[in-house]
Amino acid sequence: MRDRLASLTARLVVTAVALVAVVSVLIATATTLAMRSTLLERLDRDVQSSVGRANDHDNDQDSGPRPPLDPRYQGPGTLIANLGNATPRGCVLSEEQRGCKALSTAALDVLARVPQDGGVHSVSLPAFGAYRVKVVGTSDGDLLVTGLPMTSVQETVNSLIGWELLLTLLGTGAAAAAGLLVVRRQLRPLHEVASTAHAVAALPLASGEIDLTERVPAHLTDERTEVGQVGAALNTLLAHVESSLEARHRSEQQVRQFVADASHELRTPLATIAGYTELARRRPDETTVRTALGKVEEESGRMTSLVEDLLLLARLDAGRPPERKPVDLTRLLLEAVSDARVIAPDHRWRLELGDDAVEVPGDGQQLHQVVTNLLTNARKYTPAGTTVTVRAIQRDGMRGFAVHDDGPGFEPELAAHAFERFARGDRARTRGPAAGGAGLGLALVQAIVTAHGGTVALDSRPGDTTVSVELPLTGD
Repeated sequence: MRDRLASLTARLVVTAVALVAVVSVLIATATTLAMRSTLLERLDRDVQSSVGRANDHDNDQDSGPRPPLDPRYQGPGTLIANLGNATPRGCVLSEEQRGCKALSTAALDVLARVPQDGGVHSVSLPAFGAYRVKVVGTSDGDLLVTGLPMTSVQETVNSLIGWELLLTLLGTGAAAAAGLLVVRRQLRPLHEVASTAHAVAALPLASGEIDLTERVPAHLTDERTEVGQVGAALNTLLAHVESSLEARHRSEQQVRQFVADASHELRTPLATIAGYTELARRRPDETTVRTALGKVEEESGRMTSLVEDLLLLARLDAGRPPERKPVDLTRLLLEAVSDARVIAPDHRWRLELGDDAVEVPGDGQQLHQVVTNLLTNARKYTPAGTTVTVRAIQRDGMRGFAVHDDGPGFEPELAAHAFERFARGDRARTRGPAAGGAGLGLALVQAIVTAHGGTVALDSRPGDTTVSVELPLTGD
């Protein structure tokens, strides 16, 4: 029973039926009280009339013992009593002609306690029941009591209560049936919304690519209604969940690809080291050992650089904030271009700096790696004689630099993925002198700049390639 009342339908129906029942009881109570008051007022008027008739009859009697009242002057059931100095007496007129049933001593004692204030009072007389009576004084100093039975009032009120009880029960039952029908019909859209939520809950969302196409129907998303607000909110939530699941799936795919690429990049130098170690073991002459040690050292350096880059990417992905200290970007660019001129004298290196020094908050070592990676890319992937221009940028709220070259530029299919990890122009899995680096240079650039709150952009076409880096002036 408790589980049945837990549903919204049951609670709404019970609430509506309870309200109908309470209102019906209140109306019935007010009606009963009003009817009883009206009937009593009418009965009191009849008592007043009876008093007048009794007084008139009493004044017409001769002195001495008074005979019973004549039924012609009073109606059946009328109570007449004389509580004067003589022996109290009284009777109740019966239906029989001139019949009068005498009051007992106990009844006369009850009448004697009725207040003599001129008002009509209710009394309960032994063997006669409830009466409305009034006490008045006579001309000879006696007290005359006149009353009428309340039987008709009580019977009418009891009959009214019975009908009210029956109608209240019928009305409550009708309200329950109608309420159940109306509430179920009104809550039908909510059940449709719930069915959509259940359908989504039944989908396997733990892993893999998720096809989350379930949505609440459009006719249930009108935000002018309560159900429409729930439906629209659920659709918005499902859209967010779908985008989150897609992002998670892409992240999983990227992690798998990242692990595969990292394993491949590490496998090549490891294979080289293993090969030259085996060669040195088989041919332990000085020349072979020296050559093998040189290759082992070279490949070890390559592995160290790769692992350090991977570790930095992992730290940046973990959201570790970079160091925030003033970095003289002008000096950093000047030193990087000077180093590039020594390393690649067959390229033409140009540096364009403004009159004022460019300073930004950040990690000097990481920002130096950003500049170095960009200049290394421009040197390695452009032919001799290419002009590389490094230009400082100063804008409102932003500082940065741009690296431009007039080389062949990025391949069109590579430009959209240039900042992805292990992206290389040849897209090959083999390493060689022409294959370039591991494909982490631009990925590191983007990760470091993003961690500093900045942006990096690539614009490339044959003879005109520019990589722009902008950093905020604040460390927030």
